[in-house]
Order: sequence, then structure tokens, then C-alpha cells
Amino acid sequence: METKQLITFKTAAETLNFTQTAKILNFAQSSVTAQIKALEKELDTPLFERLGKRLYLTEPGRQFKIYADKILVLTEEARMVTSGLEEPSGTLVIGAQESQCTYRLPPILKDFKDQFPNVKLIFKPAHSDEMAKEKLLEGNLDVAFIMDTLKPGDALTIESLTQDRMKLVAAPGNALLNKSEVFPKDLEQETLLLTETGCSYRTYLENTLRVAEIYPTNKFEFVSIEAIKQCVIAGLGIAILPEMAVEKDIEEGLMKEIKWKQPASPFFTQIAWHKDKLMTIPLQSFIELTRRTLKNTETK
Repeated sequence: METKQLITFKTAAETLNFTQTAKILNFAQSSVTAQIKALEKELDTPLFERLGKRLYLTEPGRQFKIYADKILVLTEEARMVTSGLEEPSGTLVIGAQESQCTYRLPPILKDFKDQFPNVKLIFKPAHSDEMAKEKLLEGNLDVAFIMDTLKPGDALTIESLTQDRMKLVAAPGNALLNKSEVFPKDLEQETLLLTETGCSYRTYLENTLRVAEIYPTNKFEFVSIEAIKQCVIAGLGIAILPEMAVEKDIEEGLMKEIKWKQPASPFFTQIAWHKDKLMTIPLQSFIELTRRTLKNTETK
């Protein structure tokens, strides 16, 4: 198999679209199809299957992508060594939710770019923890940040970095702020401002209400945490959000914390990567820098 074929396969596995793959690599679509067929013939197994109009990786295709990624990284490292390049280069693809990108990662990214100026960083949104884990398993992310309760990782290495506190918040003047303790039944007539389905803290809130047999009918769903915050400030409803996203707004009096006393398993910011991932120097350094930064922050 040729490096060109592996690059084509990797791109097609990530886009799941041969036409888009051809555009990205500046090939004719017939060339993409021919290269994939040649790989499948050499491996004696189908790597893709088409169901209706959509393209999917087969199970052998998903397994082969892990090895293709490793081969391409080793090929690039070998090229660097033989050409006398000392500065690591390449690309790191990172998955993270908006709250992590906005409030937690900027200082880490700055330090990393100072250390590895030739490494390109690509961020891909992970609106839920399950989405991030799925992309890691598919090989579409090198590393991801998730916010969840502690769970075993199976095929993933998942490391806890720092504990996150959740706050139920409302605009000043909301009647719930007058209560010394708020119970699920108190939320029945409230408008809930929610993150997307699959978000761990949305799931916690909905499960808590469901156990109490409380089913609020007024719900708005948002992709953006910042949009939720602005709606809370405007008095459109209440939301459960990470403390790091709302602490400044609470300090400034733009919103207030509701005295929500329901028991909950603690949430943690965690970093995750595939157990079979080839640990390049930039990837190892990024993980270690993240560990050091967030765990030092936790102890302050």
C-alpha cells in the first residue's frame, strides 16, 4: 500500500464523502474510488459500505483507520528525522465543548503554541460527551475534553483533571431566589434553558426531574452556552451551567444562583484519547501541559 492511498483513505474516512475527499486532495473522484478499491483488494476486505445515499466505514474500515493514522504519523516523523528537521510539526485535532474552549483552554493553547509553533491545532465541536467519545473511537479526534461523572473508558483512556461545580441560575427577581431551598416540584412552571441533548449536566437535571415525576413543558434548547446565559440574564428562564461559565456573571449581579440542594454525582473535566493512539511528542506534551495547568488550578 502507498502513502497516497493511506492519505486518501484517512480523508475519506473522516469526511465519509468521496466527492469532498477529491476536492480536499485535488484529485479526480475516479482516482479516489480507484485508490480505495486498490486498498480493499490488497486487504481483501471492504473498508466502506453505502447505505442509500450515505457512506459508512465498515468495522474492518474503522480498525484499519487506527493503523493508517499510525503509519502516516510515523512516516511524517521519519521524513522529519531524515531531512534534519528538529522542530516537531503536524496536526492535533482536539474535541471540546464550548465551555471548555471559552473558559479553560486558552492559557493551555497559548503555552502549547509557544512550545510547538509548527504544530497546527484544529478544534472540532463536541456538543455532548457521547459525541466526543464516538469521534475518538472513530479516530477523528486525537484528544478530547469531556465533562461528566467518572466512568470507565473501555477503549478510551480517560483521565480526570479537575472537579466542576454546577449552578442552577436565574435572573435577579426570579421568585425561586426567595426560597431557602428549591426542590424539583418548584421547577414545574419554570422555563428551562437547556444545552443540546447528550450534555451531561442537562441529562442530570432531566433525570432528577423525571425521578420526581416533574415534567416542565416550557423548554428551549440552545447550541451555545453564551446564548443560554444571555437568555437567563434577560429573564427568559433558568439554566444549569458549569460554575466556570457563570461565576463572573454572578459576581457582577447579572444572574444569581438558585439554592438547588439536590444530591448529584460530582462532575469532572476529563481528558480522553484512544488507548491505541500513537503518542507523538506533541500529543504527549499537550496532555502533560493540560494535566499540569488544570491540576495546579484546582489546588489554588
